[in-house]
Amino acid sequence: MTVNGRLRKVVLEPRVTLLDTLRERLGLTGTKKGCDRGECGACTVLADGERVKSCLTLAVMRQGAEITTVEGLARGEELHPVQEAFIRNDAFQCGACTPGQIMSAVACIDEGHAGSEAEIREWMSGNLCRCAAYQNIVAAVADAAKEVRR
Repeated sequence: MTVNGRLRKVVLEPRVTLLDTLRERLGLTGTKKGCDRGECGACTVLADGERVKSCLTLAVMRQGAEITTVEGLARGEELHPVQEAFIRNDAFQCGACTPGQIMSAVACIDEGHAGSEAEIREWMSGNLCRCAAYQNIVAAVADAAKEVRR
């Protein structure tokens, strides 16, 4: 699979999740292990441009896929517009959910689901925040959507 633009070959047992592959085999610890049951969204990454919960996805199922993690969004020192918007809008507190929220927000915008606050809330609903920073997260997604559309 290609991870953050780099072809990666890893020999794995068929039962290893994409999450464990990213964190333990490739050292990409930005993707967080939250509930390990697909309920919280902290492990959200993009696979061929679509958001997936990497704790529920076996790595072997993604052979040949283009995987993007939170580490792969920035271009050198230049942050992705969603990352910048999360900072501007103080859209994180403890940070446990932030990588998954950011990856889901990127997909939400790319999918065209950032037209209103209600739409953003609906399409981001698979990502939970223990700190309840939802208002700021929604504001960050709306802010980033304006920036991306320019």
